[in-house]
Amino acid sequence: MTRVYIPATLQMLQRLVADGELRPVNGTAFAVTPALREAYAEGDDDELADVALRDAALASLRLLGTAEPGLPLRRAVLVADVDDAQPRPDLDDAVVRVGGPVPLDRVICAHVDNAGAEKAVAVAIEAIDAADIGDEDAELAVGDAQDHDLAWYGPQELPFLLELL
Repeated sequence: MTRVYIPATLQMLQRLVADGELRPVNGTAFAVTPALREAYAEGDDDELADVALRDAALASLRLLGTAEPGLPLRRAVLVADVDDAQPRPDLDDAVVRVGGPVPLDRVICAHVDNAGAEKAVAVAIEAIDAADIGDEDAELAVGDAQDHDLAWYGPQELPFLLELL
């Protein structure tokens, strides 16, 4: 069993609640992998899990760039335990491939931006490609979004969270 951090959008959370499962985009998730452990000379499991969570939150930011309009722009990361996560060190140290859909009963929690992060997230969505090629202002914009802490929600709270949006 592997704990994975799945980048998501609010629309994806709606589908999870409605369908009882979620298929990660392209099967991509993040985890504490052997490559991630090797990349950090120090750091306990909690610190490495935080790295995987932050990587998934950054990937969520990318997903928001293609999200359907209608819901607030908030990063979301699902935390789940899966049986079939395969490391993808060719993509990055924490990247794993999940072989199929993740059922709701395997979801441990969700981390979602609060309303206060929406402006920074909207700016970061526009800046993320420029940040990738070294634009310092764009990197700062993405960093501003990443500086917002994600709120924790138990899986049983997701329907209520989505209803209140």
